[in-house]
Amino acid sequence: MSLDHCLIRPFAGLRPRRTDAAAVAAPPYDVLSSAEARQAVIGKPLSFLHVSRAEIDLPPEVDQYSPAVYARSAENFQRMIADGVLCRDPHACYYAYRLVMGEHVQTGLVAAASVAAYDSHRIRRHEFTRPDKEDDRVRQIEALNAQTGPVLLVHPDSVKAEQLLALATDSPPSIDLIADDGIRHTLWTIHDPASIAQISAVFGAMPNLYIADGHHRSAAAARVAATRRQQNHAADSAEFFLSVIFPASQMLIMDYNRVVRDLNGLTEEAFLAEVSKCYTVGASTTPVKPERRGVCGMYLGNRWYRLEILSGQVPISDPVRQLDVSVLAEQLLGPLLGITDLRRDTRIDFVGGMRGLSELERRVNSGEMAVAFAMYPTQMADLIAVADTGQVMPPKSTWFEPKLADGLVSYLLDPD
Repeated sequence: MSLDHCLIRPFAGLRPRRTDAAAVAAPPYDVLSSAEARQAVIGKPLSFLHVSRAEIDLPPEVDQYSPAVYARSAENFQRMIADGVLCRDPHACYYAYRLVMGEHVQTGLVAAASVAAYDSHRIRRHEFTRPDKEDDRVRQIEALNAQTGPVLLVHPDSVKAEQLLALATDSPPSIDLIADDGIRHTLWTIHDPASIAQISAVFGAMPNLYIADGHHRSAAAARVAATRRQQNHAADSAEFFLSVIFPASQMLIMDYNRVVRDLNGLTEEAFLAEVSKCYTVGASTTPVKPERRGVCGMYLGNRWYRLEILSGQVPISDPVRQLDVSVLAEQLLGPLLGITDLRRDTRIDFVGGMRGLSELERRVNSGEMAVAFAMYPTQMADLIAVADTGQVMPPKSTWFEPKLADGLVSYLLDPD
């Protein structure tokens, strides 16, 4: 099958030795600040953060986007390979990857996904990217000649795909560990040629895949591929990117909440009066965790309120504007609080649902923020509907849990 029509393919992954896997596995590079990463690696010399956030091995004053950081990342990466901490499989494989968080279980496929499919929108996106973040990932890929941060993809539910992964996971795993946050990560290597052929056929027949998380990583991979194509590089490994693909029904999207620094000159009373023009406002004696679309919680002045959007305020024909995060932006954040650029306005911040509603209370009670909004989680069907129409969601619309680990499987770009 030509590269233009190949959706995914197996690859010879670079993986930690079984005995080192727990020491290597690390949170995704973009969920920790530099300061948090420095703390996280104390006593952990093999943590993959030494590769993904190599500024932690340099003085704090060194900018995290300095050339010295990418050079240190490559040095640390090559040392882990030379020391045998990371070993490459001898043949191309697929991998089954299971995440367990409490009662939630999701099992997906680790594969190399096609850049051509990404460029043609067969692998569909739902977010804009920022050039500076893309540049960072491009430099990281080029420095390592590898992709180490997997893109989280979603496929439409498929009984055949789930059956194939069920068979693959009915054997002893290659890696099985519980991370510091309590998430269990289990990896199986699929090296049987017949199983690989079946998986390639079933997934290859899927009309579309969807990016859940990793828009900057996939965009960077596409840029690297385009550059190498222009330079007439012979190797085709750069025409694919590291991905983990889960069925849509197994994905868990949590709330992605908003906190705002001030009320844009309004008193609390005046702000409440304005809010009541587009939402039904009811005071609550307990924290408000929205139970359905159209409802959000608001924490203001040490008190919780339940907000329910008034009928007629939501354009039901538009998959983007009907999202609760869009309604909040259009009805409150923009006209009342003067926040129209959610990507760059420093008066707004975003809090992932894993931190709980108590984090919203803490941010407001401390005086750091003036008001907080607890959102109903965006649904997978919403993400797919937006991506299918070629539109994008507002920033910070989705917070997926559990997170993939960095370091469990890396994708090397072979030399020409």
